[in-house]
Amino acid sequence: MSNDHEVFTGRREDARLVTGQGAYTADKRLDGQLYAAFLRADQPHARIVSIDVEAAIEAPGVHLVLTGKDALEARLIAPGPLISFPGVDGMTIRAPVRYALSTDRVRFVGEPVVLVVADSAEAAADAVELIAVEYEELPAVVDAEKALEEDAPQLFDDVPGNLVFLHGFGDKAATDEAFARATHISKLTVESQRVAANPLELKSFMAAYDPETDIFDVYSASQGTGLADGLARFTGHPPEKVRHHMGDVGGSFGIRGAAYPEYAAIMLATRKLCRPVRWTASRTESFLADYHGRAVKLTGELAMNEAGEFLGIRIGVVCDLGAYHSPPGALINVLNPMLTGTGCYRIPVVFGLNRLAFTNTSPIAAYRGAGRPDINYMVERLVDQAAADIGMDRVEIRRKNLIPDDAYPYRTPTTVYDSGNYVAMLEEAVSISDWKGFEARRREAESRGNLRGIGMGIFIEPSGGGHMPEETEIRFEPDGTITLYTLSGSAGQGHETVLPRLVARELGIDENLITLRANSVKAPHRLKGAGTMGSRTMASHGASLTVTSREVVRKGFKLAADALEASENDIEFDHGHYKVAGTNLSVSLMELAARNVTLEGNALDTLASIQPERNFPGGVHVAEVEIDPGTGETKVISYIGVDDAGRVIDHTLLEGQMHGGLAQGAGQVFGEEIVYDGDSGQLLTATFMDYFMPRADFMPTPRFVDMPVPSPTNVLGAKGGGEAGTTGALPTLMNAVVDALRRAGVREFDMPATPYRIWKALKSAEAGI
Repeated sequence: MSNDHEVFTGRREDARLVTGQGAYTADKRLDGQLYAAFLRADQPHARIVSIDVEAAIEAPGVHLVLTGKDALEARLIAPGPLISFPGVDGMTIRAPVRYALSTDRVRFVGEPVVLVVADSAEAAADAVELIAVEYEELPAVVDAEKALEEDAPQLFDDVPGNLVFLHGFGDKAATDEAFARATHISKLTVESQRVAANPLELKSFMAAYDPETDIFDVYSASQGTGLADGLARFTGHPPEKVRHHMGDVGGSFGIRGAAYPEYAAIMLATRKLCRPVRWTASRTESFLADYHGRAVKLTGELAMNEAGEFLGIRIGVVCDLGAYHSPPGALINVLNPMLTGTGCYRIPVVFGLNRLAFTNTSPIAAYRGAGRPDINYMVERLVDQAAADIGMDRVEIRRKNLIPDDAYPYRTPTTVYDSGNYVAMLEEAVSISDWKGFEARRREAESRGNLRGIGMGIFIEPSGGGHMPEETEIRFEPDGTITLYTLSGSAGQGHETVLPRLVARELGIDENLITLRANSVKAPHRLKGAGTMGSRTMASHGASLTVTSREVVRKGFKLAADALEASENDIEFDHGHYKVAGTNLSVSLMELAARNVTLEGNALDTLASIQPERNFPGGVHVAEVEIDPGTGETKVISYIGVDDAGRVIDHTLLEGQMHGGLAQGAGQVFGEEIVYDGDSGQLLTATFMDYFMPRADFMPTPRFVDMPVPSPTNVLGAKGGGEAGTTGALPTLMNAVVDALRRAGVREFDMPATPYRIWKALKSAEAGI
């Protein structure tokens, strides 16, 4: 990100992480620990006729074998969906019970059926091979639209037609009226295909139980608070007696926030054996049973008048939830399309209809962007389609319909955008990318036999917010240092560096005196709030720490007045020191802390909170690609982004987030896809031999430029930045690909833009198919 004044000096966590000193869940060892392994369903849909575990029980080193019967008796019931509002005609979301281990039926390949606990991971895995399960096979369906058909196989008796939820938003009558008077209507259907999050660190979990205190200590990667509460709900254990220990986290991307069924089963085993039990998944297990992302098909219709002004938009969403609910899966696919279905444009009316279905696949959860990339992808692809349909320049149609920069806060048909400057960002992106000079570059590429395309994506996304206060605490330690307590959960974002630095600036002290203890079981108080998700850390945890820091400073005025024998009204605070106005009398904040140690801690210890509010970051991105028609291979030539992330606290860390988000967006555009066989229901992409992943040399170095508008929703003026790269990448890159393919007569094309699919589309266009 552009900043002439910032000098990046590294992150304090870097040395630990890059020298192999990071402490991840699988590195943790407890005395007497045992090891778990799972037998998983090899059928996509079947009744369990019988399970024979006798040989496994007798196997060397085996301590315990658990089945669905044990999960049923212990009432290990997964937490339900986060949706509590009604759907169409007052419909309540359908939420059938799921147990930690399958009871009477399996519904996707990879579903955990039996848990084995043994002296070693190898002994547990060997014993799993001795278990015999007899299944009665049932018809399966792995496509959401097919699952909603009248004669589709039914996953649950109490979910008729596999329809989990039907939700509408906007004003149907007003939208129909706008379409009735439209001169032009453009329509497009796109799919945001199912993908795997694939964190570098495999899913791992360990639990220990103390029968004397009735306390579980659990160890797992997560995204901050939430996992312990989820496990408490899953197991029925008191929340205050589930302590979650979080070490370093090797990637999260949305799928680390929930309590997985395997975790609850391991906690039951731990309680029965009174010994720690640990489990680490294999990569194939993660492909099979980690929550997946995306899996959404969207249809958009855009009504325009003769001048190309937008009159209204219709949105249809079909979401594949997988075989069961994850807590966020349904919510993200209802809420985010509703909030940003009109994009950054002045579209006066909208009507959307969301249909959520169960299929015989792994459940869907949040994945970087969590519904935002999908709806922005549809809107921006539709705007490009509209420009092509009416013969208008793609930049001009956007320029004509963008929300004016002086119109914020701007009320859309479904929400209020807090701030923005999309017109200015558009002009900056057009200038930096040399959009006007593109045709010359296209001709040069064509002279070499290649197709060249340019694409633009303008996006807006909700970030932050929450339904409860965000508490943070600052404690002054006896050794002269300061400890910060938050509920954030870093997975590489640099929290250990940026949050202490933020507090140090407020208090006017050396940041090296400050240590962050995020989501710590040793926190003096059980904090209220939420973890790291939805691009909320700086606007929520950072803003709360800022308010808490200012409360520390406020407390110090009275202490300083007493120490300096002056009136509190005469005290000034500047760069870590309290001074008596008009004199040379002063005392530092840290001196006051040293003088005011109490039995309970320190007089300056402070716990404070904010009520987080939603904010709307966004940007304008431009990419150029070249396609080799002979092979279908695509090369990204350039990528620029002009972004509004509100007030930027650390440009380098924000740019790192943008790079990572862009890589994940590009991965989905150019190849990532979870594929289930339509006939057998088997997962065909369960290894890296079959599942595409972007590599370090896949993209050129992008250029990102800041055009921030501080958000009025928090004391820092911050907005989210962790998901912007992904949200912008999908429409930007695909619009560039489609622009290149149009030159060869290809009219319809969608993700993933693999070499084979591009080559096939070109051959079909060449043959006039």
